[in-house]
Amino acid sequence: MAKVLVLNASYEPLNITTWRRAIVLLLKGKAEQLEHNGQYVCANIPLPTVIRLRHYVQVPYKDIPLTRRNVLERDRHTCQYCNYKGDDLTLDHVIPRSRKGGDTWENLVTACVRCNVKKGSRTPKEASMPLRTQPRKPYSSLHFELVKHTRGDSNQEWRKYVIGI
Repeated sequence: MAKVLVLNASYEPLNITTWRRAIVLLLKGKAEQLEHNGQYVCANIPLPTVIRLRHYVQVPYKDIPLTRRNVLERDRHTCQYCNYKGDDLTLDHVIPRSRKGGDTWENLVTACVRCNVKKGSRTPKEASMPLRTQPRKPYSSLHFELVKHTRGDSNQEWRKYVIGI
């Protein structure tokens, strides 16, 4: 099933919907089509991949909980030191707890057991182990859905509307 990225009137990502729901929003005049992938639903209706609502929708702020699962998702289940992907991943404190490093989005990264032990209670700079990406808090709860749907070659049209993916 083709998924469609729905943008607010301000071009910020709101959610991901089905192509059927997107077509309904387009036909009712509630949204405009920004991108399509060249496929057609019927003879003259292109299958949308990105639509934008015509009127701004106020979205309540929803804090993303700091959990092991969410940190692993943010880092795409990849060691941030050596790029290892596997099952035996741990969480590492960039600034170690012994040096007053806290449990925050900006201080926790995914690491393989080998890199975590090698780094020990040193900073990445002291251990000569630079981070692949700088850890930061995901900007919205939609972040994890967008990461899942933009892996590989699928939904390339979404990339210019989504920051940090």
